[in-house]
Amino acid sequence: MKFMKFVLAASLVSFNVQAFESSDKLLLTGGVNQLEGSAGGGLTPWALIGGYGTQEQIGANAFYTNVAISDYNLVSTGALVGIHDRVELSYAHQSFDTKDVGTALGLGYGFKLKQSIFGIKVKLIGDAVLDQDSWLPQIAFGIQYKKHEQGKIVRSVGAKDDKSFDFYLAGTKIFLAQSILANVTLRATEANQLGILGYGGDRINHHQLMIEGSVAYLLTRKIAVGVEYRTKPNNLNVASEDAWFDAFVAWAPMKNVSATLAYAYLGNIVLNQDQSSLYTSIQLGF
Repeated sequence: MKFMKFVLAASLVSFNVQAFESSDKLLLTGGVNQLEGSAGGGLTPWALIGGYGTQEQIGANAFYTNVAISDYNLVSTGALVGIHDRVELSYAHQSFDTKDVGTALGLGYGFKLKQSIFGIKVKLIGDAVLDQDSWLPQIAFGIQYKKHEQGKIVRSVGAKDDKSFDFYLAGTKIFLAQSILANVTLRATEANQLGILGYGGDRINHHQLMIEGSVAYLLTRKIAVGVEYRTKPNNLNVASEDAWFDAFVAWAPMKNVSATLAYAYLGNIVLNQDQSSLYTSIQLGF
């Protein structure tokens, strides 16, 4: 019943618009915009470059994401450009509605914590789709610059800074014969709850290496199911963090349209335990 209560009370909706010419890239190989704006799963970036643009094309996404759980609300909006299937530039703006917790913290009901995230991702080696005769995955290196808009507030809960960089190395492999996509991402970060509570803390104040992973299975050419897992640092005495998990199903009837449904477990967020949400995503392209 508790699980059903969270699912019925929560929803995450994401709308993406993609610009691309006629492309030979396979369905679902562009990923979606994850919460920080990069192409990948909902929680973690992949080595894939966003959009359906090939080596001679430029693709673009504009996205809106809403994570509505019982005790909080997170809205992330932004855009992504994929250049010649080699470089990805992204931007995301996050607004975190604290609802009742804002009152408990003395900020007022519904106080919103906000941050901006600027990202760049570069494909280094490999091709997740074309290199089927090689064990080597597609590997990409990414940087996300994160800047919080309310430095005094996040410092009041123990954060040491209102801006920081995340650095990540992602490896993605698609096994066409087995219909499996696998991704592992190593991230160096000091962000508290993605940076929503600032960077560094009174417990730990330096970058730490976190691991993130995704596995997806293509039931058909147009339908994929999978899971994601993301570990997170635990820098603040006032607010411990848990690893995040989601399980999803994605459907792409054509390159112009795709939809994703997932259950996301987010664990402890500030003063509330066992936060979870229903994750739904609709992606439109032209």
